[in-house]
Amino acid sequence: MNDFFEIGLKERKATLGDKYVEKNLNEADDFTKPFQEAMTSWCWGFGWGDHCIDRKTRSMMNLTMIGALGKMKEWEIHCKGAIKNGVSKDQIRAIIHVIGIYCGVPQALECFRIAQKVLAQEQL
Repeated sequence: MNDFFEIGLKERKATLGDKYVEKNLNEADDFTKPFQEAMTSWCWGFGWGDHCIDRKTRSMMNLTMIGALGKMKEWEIHCKGAIKNGVSKDQIRAIIHVIGIYCGVPQALECFRIAQKVLAQEQL
């Protein structure tokens, strides 16, 4: 499992950035630290670390799934990561269109609001 944690830490930092990941790990306390470690190992080490799917594609998949779930704080974080992984503005728009088709217009509007904020921050 330690290998998965190390792989996951590398993958997580590559997508979300060193600063964000270190902040989350450093701010974890006795209550939240086990979850941070498990998530890094499972989601990022086991899930993202197999390299069967490239980071850009995984980011696109995550935006779609997280958008469908309506988890907008996570969607914003992963929108930034998706851009870092090479997802273009046009691709983000297309992903939001699919979210609108399958999850409804109100959810697509939420995604557009967050995407506009992120794209402005990233100056895209």
